[in-house]
Amino acid sequence: MNIGDKVRLIHSKEEGIITRFLKDNVVEVEIEAGFKLPVLRRELAVVSTNEKQFFKPVQPASNTEIAKQKEFKPTIKADKGIFLAFLPINDKSVAIYLVNNSDWHLPFSLTLNNGRIHVGLLGGVLRGKSTQKSNLELDIKEMEEWGSFSFQALYYTDGPFDERISLSKKMRVRTSSWVDHKKKAPLLDKEAYLYQLDSDEVEQAVAKPKEQEKKLVIDVNKLKEGMMEQKQSEVLPKNYEKPTQLVDLHIEELTKNHRLMGNAEMLELQINTFMNKFEQAIASGMDEITFIHGVGNGVLRQEIQKRLSGHKNVAWFEDAQKEKFGYGATRVKIK
Repeated sequence: MNIGDKVRLIHSKEEGIITRFLKDNVVEVEIEAGFKLPVLRRELAVVSTNEKQFFKPVQPASNTEIAKQKEFKPTIKADKGIFLAFLPINDKSVAIYLVNNSDWHLPFSLTLNNGRIHVGLLGGVLRGKSTQKSNLELDIKEMEEWGSFSFQALYYTDGPFDERISLSKKMRVRTSSWVDHKKKAPLLDKEAYLYQLDSDEVEQAVAKPKEQEKKLVIDVNKLKEGMMEQKQSEVLPKNYEKPTQLVDLHIEELTKNHRLMGNAEMLELQINTFMNKFEQAIASGMDEITFIHGVGNGVLRQEIQKRLSGHKNVAWFEDAQKEKFGYGATRVKIK
């Protein structure tokens, strides 16, 4: 760095010429209009004479260039093809995938709401011609309890493109139409239950004109016969399935959808399972049965033992296999 060198201040936009060196590594720099500044030497960078050859100054876009940009259209060959796919893991559960077979990039969110709790399944950017998998797996037999899937997305691609309305879809999966959606999923290249989220089809109930409505005719005799058949079926003995000697009531053993449930709902499922298995054990003639409920905060254990106390079919009950379960299991002796 010498007198006469062109320099640039590192932490500001000013440029100038070195006029002299001062004490303590201070340099005097003359900027525009003859104004001189004392600047620490480490705050300066020498401007190379070859800089212009490599770095051309940025010029504002001309009207012609702006017009060309407006005329440019992105290459979106596949405009549609966004799917919610349920890929079977086995005959009991499915994995959740989002499939984007379009050329759009989609900032998105996918959530599930069963009316009591809201669960985030996926979120981020789903790029064109790509898939994403949720960590949550769903139990097929509990399909009617899954709730509503909500998908929100914006359309994006590099470069100018025409404004496009964001995609918003809310849907439920029904057992009655489940098999109708079994198809080969794009990109996954596997059989899955496929629901298109950007379809133009809108499901809606269309009211029939009054002249086309059928009159409701009630046959009293058939109604009586049906009631009699129902009463007869109620008195028929039930076939009770004999439960296992050891029943695990941990919530993850009862359902894969426990992350969609609140604490009260999980406790209700555990209690209902306990009562069902206990009644089956009595009806099938079992001598005893053990329920694994865990320790936790003790609520499930208290609820189970409260129902066992004074029950006409219970000879006695006790904490079972303390060396193995601690106080996490209850053994019941059935009369």
